[in-house]
Amino acid sequence: MALYSEKVMDHFRNPRNVGVIEDADGVGEVGNAVCGDIMKIYLKIEDNIVTDVKFETFGCGSAIASSSMATELIKGKPLSEVLKLTNKAVTEALGGLPAHKLHCSVLAEEAIQAALKDYYDRRGMNYDPKKFLDSSSYEDFHR
Repeated sequence: MALYSEKVMDHFRNPRNVGVIEDADGVGEVGNAVCGDIMKIYLKIEDNIVTDVKFETFGCGSAIASSSMATELIKGKPLSEVLKLTNKAVTEALGGLPAHKLHCSVLAEEAIQAALKDYYDRRGMNYDPKKFLDSSSYEDFHR
């Protein structure tokens, strides 16, 4: 059996939504000091819908594939759905990741949540912090 699924390889070789949104409504950047991966997500939001999303990722193929898939999963979605995106959903959409690469999907989830927090903060909007991951912990990769 191959270490990576065809979907992981496709999103690594042909990542979707790569780039920067200069006038983004929300920007989130997260990293993992253990592996060195860094993800930055840019959101454009209109009427509580993610109308555009871009990413920049410095990291391994799994990190790039996770970023790419995560952006595909949230584009065109209402913020209420975007907030529910989990690393498990990203991993499943990719057809799985090796256990030692699950942290990449966690980073994608956290980067999106960080961008949402930035969006809410920029607008002075209240949000429930319990609905967001604690980005200081990378131990639970199997949510």
